[in-house]
Order: sequence, then structure tokens, then C-alpha cells
Amino acid sequence: MRTPLPYRRSFLAMTGVSTAAFVLGTGRAASAEDLEGGPLPADPFTLGVASGDPLPDGVVLWTRLAPEPLAADGHGGMPRSSYAVHYEVAEDERFARIAAKGRVTATAELGHSVHAEVHGLRAGREYFYRFKAGGHLSPVGRTKTAPDPRSRVEAFRFATASCQAWYHGFFTAYRHMADEDLDMVLFLGDYIYEYGITAANWRRQGQALPPAPHNADVSTLEQYRLRYSLFRTDPDLQRIHAHVPWVVTTDDHEVVNNYADDRDEYGTPPSDLLRRRAVAYRAFYENLPLRSASRSHGPDLPLHRRLRWGRLADIDVLDTRQYRDFYPAGAVIDDSPERLDPKRTILGGRQERWLYDGLRRSQATWNVLAQQVVMAGIDRDTGPGELYSNDQWDGFPANRDRLYAAMRRYDIANPVVLTGDVHHHIAIEHKADWKDPDSATIATELVGTSIGSDGDGAENDAYGPLWLANRHVKLYNARRGYLSCTMTPERLTSEFKTVPYVTRPGAPVNVLARFVTEAGRPGLNREV
Repeated sequence: MRTPLPYRRSFLAMTGVSTAAFVLGTGRAASAEDLEGGPLPADPFTLGVASGDPLPDGVVLWTRLAPEPLAADGHGGMPRSSYAVHYEVAEDERFARIAAKGRVTATAELGHSVHAEVHGLRAGREYFYRFKAGGHLSPVGRTKTAPDPRSRVEAFRFATASCQAWYHGFFTAYRHMADEDLDMVLFLGDYIYEYGITAANWRRQGQALPPAPHNADVSTLEQYRLRYSLFRTDPDLQRIHAHVPWVVTTDDHEVVNNYADDRDEYGTPPSDLLRRRAVAYRAFYENLPLRSASRSHGPDLPLHRRLRWGRLADIDVLDTRQYRDFYPAGAVIDDSPERLDPKRTILGGRQERWLYDGLRRSQATWNVLAQQVVMAGIDRDTGPGELYSNDQWDGFPANRDRLYAAMRRYDIANPVVLTGDVHHHIAIEHKADWKDPDSATIATELVGTSIGSDGDGAENDAYGPLWLANRHVKLYNARRGYLSCTMTPERLTSEFKTVPYVTRPGAPVNVLARFVTEAGRPGLNREV
């Protein structure tokens, strides 16, 4: 049972952020009462810059002041004072044509993070931005606004990424991703991992194992802040953030492995897990380019949202962790009859209604679901029996059926599901009947592998036969990498890209496979 709402609200007093501190951090209340804070001891922009959630008239710009990003107290070497941070947005990289500028106050309450929500920009345009604080100038970032929602868009270029266990390998995939001319990166979860970093899981060759306190599992606000700082010191991650706007959601490791609402697989009391969720969500908001609408409220983080890319695509960003029911019979892998309970939900009632209402209203050529865990039906028993992963949508088949019913009801001709989580490249055709591979294909699912989690990987592994025994699975690969897509009114071209190794830097990139999905004809046509 979910923890009662009044009890959850009590966490606001313990883990919430004052309204004043939050509003100052967005730039909406920058005024004479803002404090300059005095000079800073060193360059505060060590964690780089980022932009996100592009709209036709603007984006959110992010940075976090941290002259000592790995200071053990999680405050980045910052005094507890507030600091004024100025930003500029320009049409050119030399900042000769300023399009917008403003001032934001970075407060200690929000880890001296900045989420400047910029408006008044032109639709479908490239812009450059930078920050200034305490006499220091940040690196220059590049971003793009979304097209006018009424406009015909000839092409939408995006990449997906997920699962970046920094201690398992270098983020070389991001270096190659930043060489592409992208409109957006969709990050599908596991931005950090909560495990302690020890000699047992350290795989970055030639780099020293970080000392304590990084060797402990994270559970406090200070520890979560420090973990984000550690991961964001990666230069390739900083580069891709500065190169293109991101749209982000969480999976489980931003909090704790395999959690479901207020429960986890370790039997943690709900009150303790909600407390951990509250600080984890706060650190997530502090460290990523999210709008004010997505700020955390104690243990609640409103992440599901809809973005439009002209008339070409509607992008529904989902959250399959925060509102889901617990595992059937408490088992992650099982075929318990409880799995088939028609009341079970992975999205929660409110998010389900929001999603179906958006599908009802959609007039886009493509409808994209950006989410965390595999949606397709995957029988994990290669023999005559059946076995399912309840961590995926297979643990919630009634919810999946309701989604399919909504797609049929509203005549959604081109649904595309984008997924992370499993650390493998997988291409899947959704079938009207999972047990009949010749039944109608009703959707396309593109599962991107991890950026670094699980080290180098391999062309295949022990799980390959399991996945490929399901005939609607058209690709399986266990290397690291990312998914790069080009969407037009006529087709979606999906390139599954891999790097041969991540445990040492410098790997080249390879196009493992290229698929084309034609508008009006769900499915996967392999070209490479």
C-alpha cells in the first residue's frame, strides 16, 4: 500500500526548499535583494553548463557553482552565501548579437544550482549561452529552441542515452555523440548509481580509484550531491551537455536499485525509503537542466511531461518508477498470477490519464514515448514454459493493454517507444499477439545500450539467446554506445552505435545496425 499523502507531505518540512530560494534559482525574482556574495576562491564552473526542455520560445539553462566539486561535504567548495549569476544568450558564438540576458541567484539551499528559464527566443533556432559569477566566466554552451508547433519540420535529429556508471568506464560514447548535429538528447535514466565505488567495481584503467567518501552507498543529500559532482567531472559528459539541449527522466539508480514507489527489494521501511527518495530527487533537480515545473516536493518529483517538435513529433516523457505497484509476490523475475491483476499499474492512475489524454489530442506524425524499462513482451524461458521480468512492463500487462487500447482508440499510427535500463542494444517490434510472431505489428521499440555501465561488454552474451528466442526481437548486442535517430515526415532512421571498449579512453565508434521505420507502417526494416 502506498504511504498516505499527509505522511508524505511531512517530508516537505524536512527535505523541501524554501519558496524564496527556489524562485531565485530560476531567475524569476532576481532583484535588488539578490546578494553578489563577494569574490569566489576559484573558477566556480567546474561542472560545466547545460540546457534542457526546449520550447519554441526558449530553454532552461543550467549550471552549478562548485569551485571544489569533490569537496566531501557536498557543497562544492562554496560558502553558504547566495551568489548572483548573470547569463547571456546570443545568436552567435562571439556574443555580438545578444538575444536575452538576466540574473539568477544561486543559493546554498539548492546546492548553488541555477535553472534560468529563458523566454522570448525565436522558434527553431540555434543559440549560444554563458554564465558569469564572482568575476569568472563559464564555458560557452550551444542550444536550440523547438520549432513552432504549427510548422512542418523536415527533420528531427536526436540521440538517446542511459545507464552511465562512471566507475565502469569512460564516457567515450558522448564524445562521438557530440560530433553529431543533434537537436536533442533524450536521457532515459540512471544518470548516477548509488553503489559505493570500490576496487571490486572499478574499471577505469589508468585512473586512480576515488578515495572515501565515494566508497560508501549514497543515501544522504550531501552524498547524492557529491555523486553527481563526481560523474559530471567527466569531460565528455560536460561536452555533450554543452553541445545540445537534454530532456531527462529517471530510472531506479538515481535513488536505489529496483525501487517501486515507496518500496524496494531490500525491505526498507516505506518511511525510510521516502526520506531517501526526497533527498535523491532534490539532488536530481539540482544537477540537471529541469524547469521549475519539475522541481521536487519532498519525496515527489513531477517528471512526466510532453514536448512537441513542430507537427512532426509529440514526445511524452514518462516515469515508470515513482508511481508503480510493487513486484508481484515480491519477485523481480516470476510468473506469479498477481502479475495479471487488471488493476496493476506501472504509471499510476494520474499519469495514465495524462498520457491517454495527450494521445487523444495528438496531431503529430510520430508519437514518441521516452521511458525507462522494456515495454515489449519478452518471455525469458526459452523452453515450453513462461518467465517474465516484473521490473519491466511484463510485470504490468494490464497497463500495457490499456495503453495499446488508447493507441487504437485514438488512431495513433506511428508510436515509437524509446527505452534504456538493460545495457544492451535491442530492436523490437510490438505485436498484437506476443505469442504469434505473424500477428500485426503495432509499435516499434528502440532500446539503447548503456553509456558505460557493465564495462566493455561484448558482441553477444549469455542473455542473447533468451532475447532472440522472441521472434519479434530483431537485434541484440551487448556493447556500450548510444542510439542516433533521424525522423522525417516519411520515415524514422535509427542507428545503433557502439564503441568496442570503455575501460580505457579513445575508442572509435561503429554503426552496428541501421533500421528504417516507415510512417504508417510500424516495424523495422534493416538496412545495415
